[in-house]
Amino acid sequence: MSASFPWTPDTAASRLETTLERAAGDPAAEAVFLKLLENRARSQATTAAEAGSPLAGALISVKALFDVEGETTTSATRVLAGDPPATADAPAIARLDAAGGVFVGLTNMSEFAYSGLGLNPHHGTPRNPAYPGCAPGGSTSGGAVSVALGLCDIAIGSDTGGSLRIPAAFTGITGFKPTQSSVTMVGGKPLSDSLDSFGPMAKSVAACELAWQVMAAKDTVPADPGPVRLIVPANFGFTEMDDVVADGFRAVVKALQEMGLEIVEREIAAMSLYDSVPPWHMTSVESRAHYEPHFQASADQFDPRVHARMRRAEEISAVEYRQTLNRRQHFIATFRDEIGKDMLLLPTTPRLPPRIEELADDDAFNRLNLLALRNPSLANVADACAIAMPYRHADSTLSAMLVAAGGRDADLLACAKAVEAGLQTL
Repeated sequence: MSASFPWTPDTAASRLETTLERAAGDPAAEAVFLKLLENRARSQATTAAEAGSPLAGALISVKALFDVEGETTTSATRVLAGDPPATADAPAIARLDAAGGVFVGLTNMSEFAYSGLGLNPHHGTPRNPAYPGCAPGGSTSGGAVSVALGLCDIAIGSDTGGSLRIPAAFTGITGFKPTQSSVTMVGGKPLSDSLDSFGPMAKSVAACELAWQVMAAKDTVPADPGPVRLIVPANFGFTEMDDVVADGFRAVVKALQEMGLEIVEREIAAMSLYDSVPPWHMTSVESRAHYEPHFQASADQFDPRVHARMRRAEEISAVEYRQTLNRRQHFIATFRDEIGKDMLLLPTTPRLPPRIEELADDDAFNRLNLLALRNPSLANVADACAIAMPYRHADSTLSAMLVAAGGRDADLLACAKAVEAGLQTL
């Protein structure tokens, strides 16, 4: 199966100049980029054809937690802004460069990637083009908006509890969280060693597939669409839903069944173990392990909400943390055995993006943040792979998510292409 992409090496230079002009002057692009990489991007655009790769000429944004040679890796914080510049690209970023990618700039994000809503008090919050006045989703907020606005073809980001898929859902694009081990984590600022994954966002499954193959050093051979049996979990992911999300999901199931996909609804027994693995145990303890000196010495320079989440590490003991990791391994094995070759189908998020003003209150922010993270986090805790895909229903931009057992990324992407075709009929 061949895919048609909007980029070519021959058009890279002209498309880049259009993007740079918009990124610098269009109010819709405000707070999307922390820094534009004009010189490097122009150099890449002139040599893209030499790569001989299907990625050559693609305009790419890079989340500000990846090492990019000559740039300081800030994770959109103030406390890391004085660090020395990176001496080399992160390996996954270097592979994109070698494949002819054109790096437009470093994108804004939730500080330390520690939020599912995408707000940043230091650098501003990117504007959501799909839902004006609403949160863009996080933590890869700038990356999602760079693609949604058509400034970039691909955004490279991270996903700890949905940080590729939530902003994709909120802005109407596709976000792919690979199995953690498939893309090296070297050269990326961590939030949680246990839960982080690096992956792409784009406007199609095929573009996400290609970017992931390059990042993972795999052959860039597109998979043919391949349906498998889909499971709608009866005991997870469907509470506290907006009516339009519930109605839209029912329309998705009907459309996919009409095109011949097998879909069953049943309980997932492994979910009985899920609540015994609180993700915050891992994110709070592991982030503190990496950023403890800053946490202790520079509290006034943090996003207060991020500092408060890191502080929660003090609520659990070393023994409790290790017990959580042990329970997680049991859950991963049980989930993988039960799911087998099937895949889960569910809404990416149960609610539409909240309005920015709703998030001024800390209690409301924390409640809505956890709700946005709830469905996507399953894939991180289960060491699985997952993809969020947009569709339209009742004049709303919505998102459906597939989850497959860890290591089945290629099969997931093949199935996602079949599902994507069904979503486009809505």
